[in-house]
Amino acid sequence: MGYSYELLANPHYSNVEPTIVHVTPKNENLRYEPYTHSEEEFIYILEGSIYLLYDREKHYMVKGDTAYFKGEKPHLFVPVDNEGAKVLTIFVDSNM
Repeated sequence: MGYSYELLANPHYSNVEPTIVHVTPKNENLRYEPYTHSEEEFIYILEGSIYLLYDREKHYMVKGDTAYFKGEKPHLFVPVDNEGAKVLTIFVDSNM
């Protein structure tokens, strides 16, 4: 799939859903199609580096970098190397 997820809170009690996304190393990555969802998304790179593909643009991100974007636009975290990456992701449901 390309990612594994680690939920940090119970999303049933809040409209904020913090999650750690483990981005699969490049040589194991099988995901190439971007995602979309209704929530807004904040990301913080905890470890490693990724390419954030967002709305047909490619952004190189390293540890300490952040981004905030609308999930309704196509996006994907792409591994840069075989080390993988760890990304803190906070989904915000602005409709609640």
